[in-house]
Amino acid sequence: MTLLDIKDLTVRIPGAARPVLDSVSLHVAPGEVVGLVGESGSGKSTTAKAAIGLLPSGATATGSVRFSSDTDVLALTGERLRAHRAGPVAMVHQDPRAALNPVRRIGDFLQERGADRARAVELLEAVGLSSPARRLRQRPHELSGGMLQRVVIAGALAAEPRLLLADEATSALDVTTQAEILALLRTLRADRDLGLLLITHDLHLAAAYCDRVYVMYAGRVVESRSAKALFTTPAHPYTRGLLACSPTLGTTQTLHPIPGRPPSLSDTFTGCPFVSRCGESEESCETWTPQRSPLEDGGTAECAVVGRRSARRNGWAQPPVPSTATTKASHS
Repeated sequence: MTLLDIKDLTVRIPGAARPVLDSVSLHVAPGEVVGLVGESGSGKSTTAKAAIGLLPSGATATGSVRFSSDTDVLALTGERLRAHRAGPVAMVHQDPRAALNPVRRIGDFLQERGADRARAVELLEAVGLSSPARRLRQRPHELSGGMLQRVVIAGALAAEPRLLLADEATSALDVTTQAEILALLRTLRADRDLGLLLITHDLHLAAAYCDRVYVMYAGRVVESRSAKALFTTPAHPYTRGLLACSPTLGTTQTLHPIPGRPPSLSDTFTGCPFVSRCGESEESCETWTPQRSPLEDGGTAECAVVGRRSARRNGWAQPPVPSTATTKASHS
């Protein structure tokens, strides 16, 4: 059974020269932690918002976003959309203080989400917050960042969701508190068979906590693998670049930043969107948009060069080498 199933989702917004999301496909099963990683502006948050019907005003979407196989999220409106957001799916955002009214008590926040006092105490206990009855009477400024994140997670759990979308939910926290929150989410996943989509910039965090990982670049999923395979044998040049510039605790390795910058929504290009920053590109990469190529472990990589290498190793039919006699890429 699949909780969230996104297929070929393309999202455009007015004024943008290219899609915010371009043929994005991913899925999350019950009890599974799926990571979504990539640089800022790659489309991670927009993908999560599509799952809860929170696309920007004026946005147009094609493709499919289905929840539990029987709910077409893109077709929901009015009361049905509100019920979807308040029931089977919940979202935890990056800054817990932005989710809470600074002049209202914690108990008010939880009761707005349908929890009576006894249920609110139970929720705060479930997320490991000390003295839960006393916390209900406190206001946000009286709690630390880690405590507030637990409160927001408790609010997200109030309606017994089956899928939790965590958008950089730990990035504003110190390392110790971050580990506590992630351990909490993993426990909730096990106890409630909760599906979790974890959006993060931290590749090592994704490696430690996720079952599978999708890597996004310029609105596209460029690699999809099990977490173990992705971090031991990354296939796409962009994934390898991200790992090369990510520090590892306890090591003194030299970091190698990816040259250039990711394309903005005002940039247009032909061919592979990563070509101007890639050290492994071939001439055809500048004119031909790569398709998803299968990898030996069952994952995929959206790279023509990787696809041909994988095909040669496994004796598969190789992707064609396209003509390069067309207009070269433009990253203006």
